[in-house]
Amino acid sequence: MQEEKLKDAHKFKLWKSHLEKSGLIINNVEEVYTRRRYNGEVLFSTLMLDATTPEGDKIPPICFLKGEVVCVLICLIDDANDEKYLILVKQRRIAEGGYTYEHPAGMVDGTQTPEAISIQEVREETGIEITQEQLINLSPDKRLFPSTGTSDESMYLFAAELRMSKAKIDSYENKEMGTDYEFERITTHIFPFKEGHSLISNTNGMLLNFLYLKHVQDFELLKSL
Repeated sequence: MQEEKLKDAHKFKLWKSHLEKSGLIINNVEEVYTRRRYNGEVLFSTLMLDATTPEGDKIPPICFLKGEVVCVLICLIDDANDEKYLILVKQRRIAEGGYTYEHPAGMVDGTQTPEAISIQEVREETGIEITQEQLINLSPDKRLFPSTGTSDESMYLFAAELRMSKAKIDSYENKEMGTDYEFERITTHIFPFKEGHSLISNTNGMLLNFLYLKHVQDFELLKSL
């Protein structure tokens, strides 16, 4: 397996191009550590940046290179009474080591659009098939950054509404999902919207819920969160 060089990685070239468009003079980029995917592609990288701003200042040097990611809210709506449910994926995360409940998400690698990646991740993590026409773009005008001071990570936030019977909604409970080649151990879980929201601990997931409810103008549910 041939390892991808950092300078050839899509996420590195994208990050570097944005720095240059912002007027930064890049003197040096030191690759401290890089983790690669199963196929040799750059997944994450810790970098030390020596760069000067247009104002003549040194910009803070440490960057956790992660790239662009998508996060998709799937709202399952009961045909009988319009009750809204969230399908969330449960897995262990390094932040605390315990289980977290999250929306389906994945990384954009430059070979597919954010929309195509969203469809793929929803399929792989939940077993649900959606189309591009069903995707609601909740961040259409700009990329969103969870941590501008330490990382290049930027997010595209989407949602999709699917109407079905309550029996069909329940059929997605506790399914074992994920991909073996990514060493993912994921289970799916169904919650009434408000309960699901209360279980989410990452800020992008909480923001996604609020943006979705605002988009569909579900102000009563929005006020109850």
